[in-house]
Amino acid sequence: MKRGLVLLALAVLSGCGSSAREVGHASVQDVVHYAPSDFFETARGRPGGTLHVSAAADTGTLDLQTISNTNGKWLGRLIFDNLVYLDDKGAITPWLAKSWTVSPDGKTYTFHLREGVTFSDGAPFDAEAVRANLDRMRDPRTRAAMTTAYIAPYVDGRVIDRYTFEARLSEPYGPFLNVLAQSWLGLISPRALKGDKKALAAHPAGTGPYVVQSYRRQEGITLVKRRDYDWAPDFIRHCGPAYIDRIEIAFLPEALMRYLSLASGQYDLTVDAPPQNAADIRANPDLILGNRINLGNPMRAITFNVTKAPFDEVAVRRAVAFAIDRRAITRGTGFGEFAPTTSFLSATTPYVDPAASAGLALNLREAGRLLDQAGWTGRDAEGYRTRGGRRLEAKVVLLDSGGLNPIIVAVQADVKRIGFKLDLEQVTAPQYSDLRKRNAYQAMGPGIWHTNTPDGLYIVYHGKNITSDKFVGQNVSRLADARLDALLTEARATSDPARLRVLYARAQERLAQLVPAVPLSENHSLVAYRRSLHGVIYDSSHNLPLLTTAWLQETQS
Repeated sequence: MKRGLVLLALAVLSGCGSSAREVGHASVQDVVHYAPSDFFETARGRPGGTLHVSAAADTGTLDLQTISNTNGKWLGRLIFDNLVYLDDKGAITPWLAKSWTVSPDGKTYTFHLREGVTFSDGAPFDAEAVRANLDRMRDPRTRAAMTTAYIAPYVDGRVIDRYTFEARLSEPYGPFLNVLAQSWLGLISPRALKGDKKALAAHPAGTGPYVVQSYRRQEGITLVKRRDYDWAPDFIRHCGPAYIDRIEIAFLPEALMRYLSLASGQYDLTVDAPPQNAADIRANPDLILGNRINLGNPMRAITFNVTKAPFDEVAVRRAVAFAIDRRAITRGTGFGEFAPTTSFLSATTPYVDPAASAGLALNLREAGRLLDQAGWTGRDAEGYRTRGGRRLEAKVVLLDSGGLNPIIVAVQADVKRIGFKLDLEQVTAPQYSDLRKRNAYQAMGPGIWHTNTPDGLYIVYHGKNITSDKFVGQNVSRLADARLDALLTEARATSDPARLRVLYARAQERLAQLVPAVPLSENHSLVAYRRSLHGVIYDSSHNLPLLTTAWLQETQS
């Protein structure tokens, strides 16, 4: 199957769409488009066989509504289904909801549900099941920070009849249908939701094409096909059950092991292809590499706490942004596979405006001028800038993952060139959460936020999403800018594409002025699989393999 690929100069790939723009050493499209056939089935496959998959890390639970683990994106599509699905252009299409209407005030959504669908535990899928799931995500006792944030305007739901459900919102919320298409909001059997939490984490019941046979934490998952499955998203053009009988997933944290075991044929697919082995994968005639840019927000090199010195000064934040060599860092950490960017939205996200933040590119002279202008003109014995006898320095907090993130180490070296001393502190997850809650940090290390809508800007930068004692938000920068908040709030309540383009362009311009964080590179997913695996298509929300249509050339036991 021919694939539409991201245009990366060093990778010698091809792209389509608008003319390419240069960003560092790689080129990406103003808005990246992939071949339409990447997203739907083009020919029937051969049933049977066992697929062997490797992934870098475990999710820790299969109750995916309660976590934000990146592997939940592709794993959820195997076990759960959603109310709606996106097409390759981002338009909402039917899935378990066959149709829907939205009230004129944008606050009531009426879903007409598909009949004859069942969960793997035998419970029927109906309006009551939808209500149970949305109410659970909204309930603070569920401790589902991400899904709760995604449906925050949801107030309650009403079962009109068995297959008609009415969702009522507190305010117009244009991204509501988009987020309902995301894998983390897959629907769980209401019978399972009432049962044991440990059972829900290990053997959840969904309506998806596969059923969990066993889950061994930090080891792997075994899934078996539902032979009565017949309700895949309309858009992917697949009827009936999945083709592959059994899927064996192994967690292999060592990157070299994932590559070698794929190359040897021990595994058919890795959803976490190591970028350092990408060239070898491309050179291997038995393997196929997919390099996809996720929707949402790109990788951030550093996020500033704008309420703490020295990052309460816009000039200092801008100077750091000008000092970071995105081209060198992405080449060193991504081996030519990751495209540098200055944008606050990824290149695949609707309404991205690369021109809005193009001025944040590497410019050491401008970085120095800004710091001089801000009064950081002195130098101490080690060459760091000073002002009023105080050194220009800050501490970046990092989650302890067994080693220092190479991105922030490179950032540390880059800002030293302009006389800025950046210290790095690794902390545990509980310490990290506590520091965020108490607002006791100056900056946070590299991070991303993937979502399938430009509303990701609201999640990460709106003042309402600042963490407090009673609320866990994703606005790590603690930015609360009235002008930006107004733009993002209006965008949430708007459905007119022309108006959305204006609002999001202005929001990106404002972010480029305020620089609450420094965009570094596109948020890439690298997957690799053997050519004996056919029918691989990509999920339209998450740009990762959707295995419902995949099949093996030779059946395996």
